[in-house]
Formats: sequence, structure tokens, C-alpha cells
Amino acid sequence: MTRGNDAIEISGVSKFYGEVLGVNRVDLTVMPGITGLVGPNGSGKSTLMNLIAGLLTPTKGTISILGLTNREPQLLYQHIGYCAQVDSFPPRMTGRQFLINYLRVHGFDKRSAAHLAHEALTRVSLLATADRRIDGYSKGMRQRIKLAQSICHQPRVMVLDEPLNGLDPMARAEIIDLFLELATGGAHILVSSHILHEVDLISDRVVFLSNGYVVAEGDVQGIQGEIKHHPIQIRICSEAAPVIAARVFDLPDVVEARLHDDRRNVFVRTRNADRFFLAFNQMIMDHPWTIEAVSPVDESVEAVYQYLVADEPVSQ
Repeated sequence: MTRGNDAIEISGVSKFYGEVLGVNRVDLTVMPGITGLVGPNGSGKSTLMNLIAGLLTPTKGTISILGLTNREPQLLYQHIGYCAQVDSFPPRMTGRQFLINYLRVHGFDKRSAAHLAHEALTRVSLLATADRRIDGYSKGMRQRIKLAQSICHQPRVMVLDEPLNGLDPMARAEIIDLFLELATGGAHILVSSHILHEVDLISDRVVFLSNGYVVAEGDVQGIQGEIKHHPIQIRICSEAAPVIAARVFDLPDVVEARLHDDRRNVFVRTRNADRFFLAFNQMIMDHPWTIEAVSPVDESVEAVYQYLVADEPVSQ
């Protein structure tokens, strides 16, 4: 499992709160890039992120961050940036003061701390309000100052728990661009979010959690292809949709065909997408139908989430 000192290695990790399960027997190797954590409330996302960030100690198992463990905390925390889901700020402090004080605790001198704080405030588009007190910030501004804190010391690993909460669409787009820029530069970014299409948009890899267990991991298309017991759904858009809905049952492996209310779209479920596409192409050649679009609708985080996680009971 070891990939060297450029990886986050999670080996046999379990965390229990008394008799309550947080996560159980988690084995993951996280390489540079953006990894999305997906699961319902109580699935273990925050527990796993807190374990990686060093805020919790595993009940069992080991976690190695770039070759470092919590036995070397001074070295370890130089490389980790953390953005919590909840707000907690010192009273009466401005955004700039908050970052400078944080950097000073990290060991930076005054000049370096001021420079790094300025740079982080610029990257999250908060420079204009840097000298206002945080207790007067809006929710979106508080979210951005937390993100600035997580990146200001230039860590190689960022653990971001619901980092897009409270941001308007423009700010979301800017922060997503920042994540992509940091990942391109070789950073490890772990992101949890309930906004599944955004996880789909930015993640190189997705980890699905349910009831404290990792139920699937990898790129979305690869995971979807391994879900053998769920037929794949395909959308066909055509003026001949009612006729197609009746005729597709002649093709192999079709288990369902549902005509949309607009009578221009058919949703077909098949156990073998490759074989369906070949057979459907032949059917099109034999009939005078105009086909506007044929596309899979299950190759997304949200679809796989529904398959793997959404209908399962939550035990936490």
C-alpha cells in the first residue's frame, strides 16, 4: 500500500466514541489532487477528516501524512491546513490579525506572517475587508477567512470540511478555481460537501462513506461500472420517443424503459451499456428516427451516491 512520502496513508483505522462507531477499518491511500468525501450525515466524513487533520487519535490503526505521524506533531502540522465546518474565532479580532496571529503561532516572524496573511487574503478575495472585525463578517466572509487560515502557511495537505457552505455562486466559482490551482501545484485537498455536482466537478477521486465504512472509492465512472446489481440508466431524446420506448425492449439487457412526461425523452435501464449502445445504433440505422441525444445519466457523484449510500440507514 505504501506509495512513499507523497501520500496520505490510512491503514486499518477505526475510531470509537465509547461504544459509538465513528469510522471502522478504513484503508485509504490519498495521492496529490482533489479527493471528495461523500456520505449522509453521520456517515463518518467529519470523523475521518478530523483523524487526518490530527484533531482525533485513532482507536486502532495508523495514519501517515507525507511520511509523518502524530509522533512528530511539530513537523506534521506544518504540512496540514484545516477548515472546520463550524465557526470559532477569537473575539474582537480583524481578519488580518487573525491570520497573522495564527502564522506567528506556526513560528513565522512578524514580517513573514504579514506577507503570508496578505497573500492568503488576496487569494480568497477578502483583502478589501481584511481590517474589519470578524464578528461583523457575513457568513460567506467568515467561510473565506477560514479558508485563508487553512492555506496561509502554504501546507501540502488541506482538509476542508464543507468549505463551500455559505458562499454565493461567484465566490464558489472563485474558491473552486483556487482548489484546482492548488491541486495542480501538487497539494492534497480533501473536500467534503453536500453539493454533489460540485464534488463531481472538482474531484479527481471520490470516497463514499456510510455508517462509518468506506463503501467505494475511485473515479466516479470506475465505481459506477463496478455496481453490477444496479442497471445503468441512459437518456434518449427524440421526437420518436414514444415509439422508441416500446421498441427498446427488443434489445438485449434492457430492464426498463420510461417515457418522460415531455414525450421527447426516454430513460432506459440496461445491465450492459456497451452492448445496448451497439444494438441501439443498429436499430437507429433500421428506422427513420431523428435522435437528438443519447447519454448516460448515472455517471455522476449524485447517481452513485444514491446507489451506494442514500437509502442506507444511519447508525451514528
